[in-house]
Amino acid sequence: MYNFDSIGLSRRDLLNACAGASSGVIAAVFVCPLDLIKTRLQVHGLRNLPPTNGSYIIASLEQIVKNEGMSGMYRGLAPTILALLPTWAVYFTVYGKLKHEFASGTNDQLSVAGNVLAAVGAGTASALVSNPLWVVKTRIQARDIKSEMVLYESTLSALRTIKRQEGFRGLYSGILPSLAGVSHAAIQFPAYEKLKSYLAKTENTTVDKLSPGNLAVASSLSKLLASTITYPHEVIRSKLQGQSYTNETGSRYSGAIDCTKKVFMRDGLPGLYRGYATNLLRTIPTNVITLTSYELIYRLLNRVLLDEKDHKLAPR
Repeated sequence: MYNFDSIGLSRRDLLNACAGASSGVIAAVFVCPLDLIKTRLQVHGLRNLPPTNGSYIIASLEQIVKNEGMSGMYRGLAPTILALLPTWAVYFTVYGKLKHEFASGTNDQLSVAGNVLAAVGAGTASALVSNPLWVVKTRIQARDIKSEMVLYESTLSALRTIKRQEGFRGLYSGILPSLAGVSHAAIQFPAYEKLKSYLAKTENTTVDKLSPGNLAVASSLSKLLASTITYPHEVIRSKLQGQSYTNETGSRYSGAIDCTKKVFMRDGLPGLYRGYATNLLRTIPTNVITLTSYELIYRLLNRVLLDEKDHKLAPR
């Protein structure tokens, strides 16, 4: 029998943290090249790409390999993993805890409103904890080999440099659109839970016994819906996080509202959806890998740490 109370965690909290962090890292490794392209499209637009009659995604990949080698495809992977560890660990831990609290006394049945509140609370906590790491990740990925943007030696040196040169404002640049992006989770996770329940009824089984295929369907459809509705905040966030206070100030943004206005005036609605196609190619498989592996890792860890007398999954 494992006693997690001695370290201030319930078994549910520990399982959520471990499964969430592990699933995020697995997904990051698989989709890093597409994440790199998406970030550069969001920050720089199309101006750094050579003329092409084909796919901008293929053109971007070719340009990266040509100028930066194969290792360039994984620029920013280390800070991405470092950011994803607390992001998903905090998210799934808080999400599971809030779901459990809101479902108390209702036979673990959670209303749509309860699901939304749990997703919003988890998203807010996750954004506040991990934002400095996402700033570093965005700046490292936004820089191509010909750029004059500041190059940081490591994630730690980047955090120190940004803190020294820009203060906490720099570390938390893009936090407002990140918090606005909590609406993404408020759409995605309730939709995900409803889709899982629907598929479980269709298959005449329980949610905790859904097949990986059904989990993949639920995660991909819920992510597609949320991404389409909330994508512009990602563009604004990337532009704010990608600008450095040591660069020229001609095209600087004073904040989220100023950035939104300038992007819309310059490029119209398409400017707010720059990198959307690449994002879908990246985010759908990322989400499928993240949520499916989270569910499976959670089940595996739960079986390993389960008391011999218990027969049910630890509640989430």
